[in-house]
Amino acid sequence: MTTTPTAIEPAQRTRSIRWALASLSLSMLLSSLGTSIANVGLPTLAQVFEASFQQVQWVVLAYLLAITALIVSVGRLGDLLGRRRLLLSGIGLFTLASALCGLAPTLGWLVGARALQGLGAAIMMALTLAFVGETVSKDKTGSAMGLLGTMSAMGTAMGPSFGGLLVAGFGWRAIFLITVPLGLLTLLLAHRFLPVDRQKAKTERTGFDPLGTLLLALTLGAYALAMTLGRGHFGPLNIGLLLAACMGIVLFVRVEKRVAAPLIRLAMFRDRQLSGSLAMSLLVAAVMMATLVVGPFYLSQALGLDAVEVGLVLSVGPLVAALTGVPAGRIADRFGARRMTLTGLIAIALGCIMLSTLPRAVGIVGYLTPMVIITLGYAVFQTANNTAVMADVPPDQRGVVSGLLNLSRNLGLITGASALGAVFALACAAVDINTAHPQAVANGLRMTFVVASGLIGIACLVAVICGRNQRV
Repeated sequence: MTTTPTAIEPAQRTRSIRWALASLSLSMLLSSLGTSIANVGLPTLAQVFEASFQQVQWVVLAYLLAITALIVSVGRLGDLLGRRRLLLSGIGLFTLASALCGLAPTLGWLVGARALQGLGAAIMMALTLAFVGETVSKDKTGSAMGLLGTMSAMGTAMGPSFGGLLVAGFGWRAIFLITVPLGLLTLLLAHRFLPVDRQKAKTERTGFDPLGTLLLALTLGAYALAMTLGRGHFGPLNIGLLLAACMGIVLFVRVEKRVAAPLIRLAMFRDRQLSGSLAMSLLVAAVMMATLVVGPFYLSQALGLDAVEVGLVLSVGPLVAALTGVPAGRIADRFGARRMTLTGLIAIALGCIMLSTLPRAVGIVGYLTPMVIITLGYAVFQTANNTAVMADVPPDQRGVVSGLLNLSRNLGLITGASALGAVFALACAAVDINTAHPQAVANGLRMTFVVASGLIGIACLVAVICGRNQRV
């Protein structure tokens, strides 16, 4: 019996979609891996280049700053120039920069190459989410978002442990060179299976906003630096950078109101659903960052675990997120993204409340139980929130909205590390946290998650307000 072409086409299309999702998944994995893998190599880099911690931390900061400052702009460029074309360029740039990092003869070279790698990662992060709407049907958007969330969690989780093994076995250059063959594989799959960009009619083409792009990049860069320099201790430089960021916001809004083709259409923020989703993403990311900042101190100083044990306990959270991302996406598809967004927030709030009342005597199990609940809630929230935002975005705005969604998460991570880290330090009431009494560290953890519970409470309120206008 001869198989007809019409019977073959659906199977071929399904295969192409799977390989397209594989390329998007690898893209998300690599950009997330780049965020966390370099941290473990900082002590080695300080020795190799005979540099201070303040100098080698720029290996991490350069990557973070490039992503934060440019992710919205590259998302908009994808809308204008073609997402496939720009994503392929971003993957290629990331791969090339990874090789340059691995071959760096000086610390300055390495920092510059990391900034270039961050630009590639910004393109990959922004356009990977934007491509979901062109790759899968609307009723499968949640599952695809869950898969990408899983890959993001895996990249973040693998970074410290995988990087540590590479540094120990092959030296610091291996943590950058390992992403070169993976980048080439991602580039090959994306080139072969991602859908071709739709040709726009001349009447559809709009201009680019160079002044708005520059102002936004400088503003976001100033804010990120203000939050990260000084490791939580605010000085005149931090305050000056914050003031510069505030001035930058004012100037950016004025420019966007006047230009014919703005980088960001300010009218978008009148959409309560979009504005609410971005606000919730920022608040939740800040709380999740607190678990990474405060957790190691509590485990090592309050519970007395050694470095290996701390690493194992901390890996449980990202592992739970990685395992629950895809199921969370299917749940969002079945029960509705808006409803599951609130469900995820309630779970995070429950975990934060448990941590805010945690007695030190309950030990590791007492810490892990609320952390698993928080992580499960985060997996459900992130997948559902991303699905709710991206499912109804017009095709010509997917890149910039995806960039805004990633930006809100990144700003939340930066703000959480600084602000909630400061809350923890103040609550510990110690000159040096590393020498604080175990009970003081436990008190610091509880107070930090009292504040975190309040932030998630605000996010829940935002979700309820947004839900009044739309039932899903």
